[in-house]
Amino acid sequence: MKWKRKIAVFSAAVIWILCITAGCREQVQESENKEEIVSLIWYQVGDAQKDDQMVIDEVNKYVAEKIGVKIKIVKVGWSDYSQKMQVVINTDDKWDLCFTSSWTNDYLQNAQKGVFLELDDYLEKEGKEMYAFMDSRFWDAARVGDKIYGVPSEKEIGNCPMWVFTKEYVDKYNIPYEELHTLEDLEPWLQLIKEKEPDVVPLYCTRDYSAPTYMDKIVDPIGIEYGDGSLTVKNIFETEKMMSTLRTMRKYYEAGYVNENAALASDEKSIKRFVTKGDGHPYAEITWGKDLGYDVVATPIMDTQITNASARGALTAVNRNSEHPEKAVEFLNLVNTDSYLRNLLNYGIEGVHWHKTEVPEEEAAAAQGKPYVYEVKASLDNAKKQDYSVPYWVQGGMFSTYVLENEPVGKWAVFKEFNDASSPAPSLGFDFNIDSVKTQVSELRNVLDEFGKTLYTGSVDPDVYVPKLLEKLEQTGVGQVIEEMQRQIDEWKISKE
Repeated sequence: MKWKRKIAVFSAAVIWILCITAGCREQVQESENKEEIVSLIWYQVGDAQKDDQMVIDEVNKYVAEKIGVKIKIVKVGWSDYSQKMQVVINTDDKWDLCFTSSWTNDYLQNAQKGVFLELDDYLEKEGKEMYAFMDSRFWDAARVGDKIYGVPSEKEIGNCPMWVFTKEYVDKYNIPYEELHTLEDLEPWLQLIKEKEPDVVPLYCTRDYSAPTYMDKIVDPIGIEYGDGSLTVKNIFETEKMMSTLRTMRKYYEAGYVNENAALASDEKSIKRFVTKGDGHPYAEITWGKDLGYDVVATPIMDTQITNASARGALTAVNRNSEHPEKAVEFLNLVNTDSYLRNLLNYGIEGVHWHKTEVPEEEAAAAQGKPYVYEVKASLDNAKKQDYSVPYWVQGGMFSTYVLENEPVGKWAVFKEFNDASSPAPSLGFDFNIDSVKTQVSELRNVLDEFGKTLYTGSVDPDVYVPKLLEKLEQTGVGQVIEEMQRQIDEWKISKE
């Protein structure tokens, strides 16, 4: 019987060793799984929100399981973002993703300088779903030198400045706002509001206001006027249209229609205003009204034009030096194709910040067959929406987000129609390489910072200050920039023929 006892002892020892080995393997596997979770740092423009971390915790639970990624979002205020990103880029701070555009953290210049990763190869694999999903015109606009350096946020594609009217005064005085388009069209109604509503600013402007501009400003203040098939490069302050606009603004300012502090003001939501200017799109008045806390109506100032700047209004780029480029693109692909994740980032946590509302049968029936239509709407919790309210287009495309309860179910179908109806500006597709005149271009910005805000808001006389502006621009080499831009655009024009 001794041999039986020895076998039993031996078997127990083997089982014990196997158990230990299996346990070690499980521990190793768990360790490997933990190591597979990749952390990505994402810089975004916008103000921090009280519930940011709560939402990101939910995002990370989801994306860690889906693709083995966790995200850290760093938000930087609107006025500081571009400068902050230049510091981050130039000091080799660690980051993987960042918001970029034509108007902040300049997409074109960063792409040309090699800051952003070329994405073409990744869009064939990690990003193939989002590449197929989005309107190809956004991808075309994202190309710099035939390479794609950013993932566009699919939204409105054209430049559509609008006058935004407070509905209370439109209704009270029966104002035909839909017939008001040009700056000059506003005059009789600004006068009426000035006389009848002394506590209301007739035309509310801030330091970010720019007077209506009928030009694709390729490098501010230089570009091509809309409709100019000859592609003649001009300084906008030397055009008759801009001088007429600035004189009108000065007239309004002197009449007391514009707030006195316009050149220095930030947007104070508490200030009563009759009309202001906004960058519009279909149903923009619903979003504006939500932010302001009262109803507004809007009308376009000019025909919608597609420019490089408008089509590059919002993108997310990947750091060329990211340690995890595949995961960064895989994450962006998920953001732009996964409805749950996109709405979580967009609105916050369902049941906390918002809840689903069924679409009325008649609305659903009317929307049959239209693209980008969902079976539910999002109803924001009024008590919580101030704790998580983000600029939706910073994070990704809009067409996979739920519409709000007070929006039509076919909203994104209308956006699609709006994009299809937008007209390409003559200069669409032209990218200016500033290498030979980068010093002059940099100094142009300094001159505009000195004169632009006061001129655009009517705070100073354009017949006095535009000549001073032009003189300073000439001293900085604006003529050289115009000459070089014209040379490049002539070559580009020939290449298109």
